[in-house]
Amino acid sequence: MIQAILFDFNGVVVDDEPLQMKAYQRALASEGVALAEADYYSLLGTDDETFLRRTYERAERELTGEKFAEVLEAKSRAHRELLTDAPPLFPGVVNFVKALSREYALGVVSMARRGEIEYVFERAALNGLFDVVVAAEDVTACKPDPGCYNSALELLNRKRGDAHIVPLQPAECLVIEDAPPGIESARRAGMRTLGVTNTVGEKELRAAGADIVTHSLADWTVDAVRHVFDYR
Repeated sequence: MIQAILFDFNGVVVDDEPLQMKAYQRALASEGVALAEADYYSLLGTDDETFLRRTYERAERELTGEKFAEVLEAKSRAHRELLTDAPPLFPGVVNFVKALSREYALGVVSMARRGEIEYVFERAALNGLFDVVVAAEDVTACKPDPGCYNSALELLNRKRGDAHIVPLQPAECLVIEDAPPGIESARRAGMRTLGVTNTVGEKELRAAGADIVTHSLADWTVDAVRHVFDYR
């Protein structure tokens, strides 16, 4: 039976993968490094450090620690400039999260930096709905490594331990992801998976091992989660 639900962030909660790409393109352009759309999407699920390291390797350029910090700061500034007054959230996701928060422990597990996640939370009135947040700064390896989801489970169980509640098992966690590396990460952590075709197609998500694939979270309710995952 599902007891906790963990969301990826970019591409699941906030519809900003195109904005993330544009922000990277702006930051990299000043360094003379080109970023094609296909190259950006080939690195879905990676954190900023991995993304920039591989991008610089592709361009046959050296990425020093100082240069990494400069480009990352420029990318973060560009991302905030590209966000509108109302962050581009996916249809139905806020209502879905609010309904789930009354029944389940919730978390966000993302390779985005914590500041970017919190910025959207504040703008979209999502503060207080998620019990745990695992961001890029909290892990040493990006998806598809399972460490990020293992960390989220550890944090949830720490809270449950403080409240004298029986610890969660991985199979009691449902992960919602939009890209194959995230699906694989969750599966390697022993968790159930719901793929949403916000970024890639159904075929790719199923090939990665998604238990269920949906075209929109707007179609989902608490009862749907129970019906599909508790009796499957």
